[in-house]
Amino acid sequence: MRGEPSCPRCGGRVRAPGLFSDSWQCAVHGPVQPLQPVLPPSVEALGVVTRRAQVPVWMPWPLPLDWLFTGVTYAGDDRSGGRATVVACSGPAPLGGTGELLLVAEELGVGLGARYAGIDGPDPGPHICGDKPPQAKVLAAGRPTPLWHVTDAPDDRAVFAGEARGLWLWAIVWPERSGMLLYDELVLTDVREAGAEVELLPCGALTPRLLT
Repeated sequence: MRGEPSCPRCGGRVRAPGLFSDSWQCAVHGPVQPLQPVLPPSVEALGVVTRRAQVPVWMPWPLPLDWLFTGVTYAGDDRSGGRATVVACSGPAPLGGTGELLLVAEELGVGLGARYAGIDGPDPGPHICGDKPPQAKVLAAGRPTPLWHVTDAPDDRAVFAGEARGLWLWAIVWPERSGMLLYDELVLTDVREAGAEVELLPCGALTPRLLT
């Protein structure tokens, strides 16, 4: 693990529950679900997050050809469990070079997806036009799941968001043109429900995207 728990919205320091508060506190954002230190990619690290998660742990499965699992973490504590999860993967981009993908599942108001998306949070609602047709679609746990383009994100990334299992699902892709990955109905599996084949998960180096 790297470092101490932090605010999922800004990365700042958080104060643990104590005499005057029963929740983790950020000086800027008030009560938060603490973001736990990032775990380097391994099957064991994925298992730690999966066992603690109260929300899906989404991963493309099987991974696209030559893609690797490159990190995982969650927001929550031992009492509440993981209320947001993020999984990172990387591999050959559709138009050349290397692409990186973060998949975030979170409860309303956590703000982890907005942080990695680079937008004001905590939720994507104000940044998507839900009355227009979705710009992308994934198959999440066997269900077609529409995703809308998130506006106001930095130009270096493509950001999509929607709902899966009543929770926010964010897909954040670098570089921006690699957002084409989401146009091919990417198949996502909740790792909590995956079988023994996860033991064969190919792991790469930890992505710095999770550390920002």
